[in-house]
Amino acid sequence: MGAKRKLDYDCPIRDVLDRVGDAWTVLTILELSKGPCRFNALKRVIDGISQRMLAVTLRNLERDGLVIRRVLPSAPPHVEYSLTARGLSLHQAIGTLNEWAVDHQPGIRADRLRYDQRPALV
Repeated sequence: MGAKRKLDYDCPIRDVLDRVGDAWTVLTILELSKGPCRFNALKRVIDGISQRMLAVTLRNLERDGLVIRRVLPSAPPHVEYSLTARGLSLHQAIGTLNEWAVDHQPGIRADRLRYDQRPALV
C-alpha cells in the first residue's frame, strides 16, 4: 500500500468518479447549477464545508474544466464561479442519478432494515 496512487487514469469512469465521488463536488455542482455564485455565498449554502475544502473543490473543478472562475471588476475585487458547458452536462448526469436515488431510496432503506434484522449467520 505504500506505492503512490496514480492520478491520471486510463479508465474514463474511474477518472471521473475520482472527481465526483469526493465529499463536496456534487453539492458544489448542484449549487452552481442555479447560477453564478461567489465564494462566501457557496460556503453559506453548502452545509458543513470548510473554507479550505471549498477552495480545493473549486480549484479541482476549475482544473477539470467544469467550473469557470471570473474576477469581477470591483473594489475590492470579487470572484464569481459558474459551471461551464461541461459542468452543466455533468449536472444533467447527476440529475439523472438524483432522480434514481429519490425513486429507489425508500426501497433501499427497507431492504437494509430487513437485512439488518435477519438472524445472525453463524
